[in-house]
Order: sequence, then C-alpha cells, then structure tokens
Amino acid sequence: MSNSDTFINEVTEEVRRERFYAFLRRYGWIIVLGVLAVVGYAAWTEWQRAQDRAAARAFGDAVLAAMLHETPAARAEALGEIPASGRQDGILNLIEAGERVAADDREAALAALQVVADDGSLPASYRQLAMFKRVVLGGADLPADEREATLQSLAQPGQPFRPLALEQRALLRVEAGDTDGAVAILRELMEDPGLTANLRRRVTQLMVVLGASPEAAG
Repeated sequence: MSNSDTFINEVTEEVRRERFYAFLRRYGWIIVLGVLAVVGYAAWTEWQRAQDRAAARAFGDAVLAAMLHETPAARAEALGEIPASGRQDGILNLIEAGERVAADDREAALAALQVVADDGSLPASYRQLAMFKRVVLGGADLPADEREATLQSLAQPGQPFRPLALEQRALLRVEAGDTDGAVAILRELMEDPGLTANLRRRVTQLMVVLGASPEAAG
C-alpha cells in the first residue's frame, strides 16, 4: 500500500470519527434518555411484579388464616373481613358462600353469590359459576322464571356449565309437572359431548324415573 493510500485511509478514518463525535454531541442525550427509559421501565416492571407477588401471597395467607377458624360461621365472618378487589373479591365471595351454606345461612350465601354474578369486572367463568350455584342453592325460593332464564343462558352451546345447566332445566320442568319437556331436555343432554360419566348416570336414572327409555336418546 502506498503512502498516499495510507494517508487517505487515515484521513477518512479521522473524518468518520469526527462525524461520530459530532453525532454524539448532537443526539447523545437522546440515546442516554432512551437507555434510561428502558432500564427504568424494566426496573418498574420488576418492582410491580414483586408487589403483585407480595399481595397475592398476603391474600393467600389471609384466606388460609380465615379457614383455620373452627366453625363455618366464624370462617365466613373472617373471609368477609379480608380486603380484596377484582378476582380476589370474586374468589372470596365464592368461598364465603360455601361457608355460609355450611353454617345454614342461605340468605347470606345467596347474597354473596349475587355479588359475584353481578360483577362485570370478573371473568365470565366466575360469574357463571356464581349464577349456577345461586340457582341450585336458591331452589324453589327463587322465582321459576328467574331460574329458567339463568339456566337457559348457562345452557347455551359452548358454555362451560351447559351440561349441568341442562340437568337443572330438566329438574325445573319436573318441578312444574312438565314430564315431556323434562325428557326432551334430558335427551338433548345425553347427546352433549361434555357429558361426564357421573352425569350420564344421573340422567339415565332420572329418565327411568320419568318413564322414558334412555336407549332411545342415542
């Protein structure tokens, strides 16, 4: 390589360095801010996750402590005193409802389930579970048309509680003296792909009691 080529390369390299340093002097603060923003966001995200984990752990500890009380009534009262919001509140009300039932306090149990069913911020599965449990627990104390409307919505194709809701709809028909309607619903239920072995056995037994042939349902 000639001296002239070497000189040109050195000059070119020097120009590049000057341009790079000029770029840094002009825009370096933006790069620094960007790096700080990325680092700050990562730190804040990790802190938030740590806060969420701590809150979830505290919630779980509070629930476990409440469940250590000797009587269902005491457990329900302790659960009701735990501060919660969102999904945690839904979980608390569902657990509390179970304890209220065990304590023979159906009215309070129904109220707790209604809170979950009416909370639009909760996942649909929570609300539907509360709706179903409320219908089963309320029984004849709830208006028949209200139970029918609730069960009909839960029995729509694709809904997670469809098989159980269909079973309850059939029982509601039996309660109303509509044997043919009950059998028709039970036949529909026998065709549901989500039918479990235990539920199939209950459906078969109910059809026999109603004087229908389970085999005809296939």
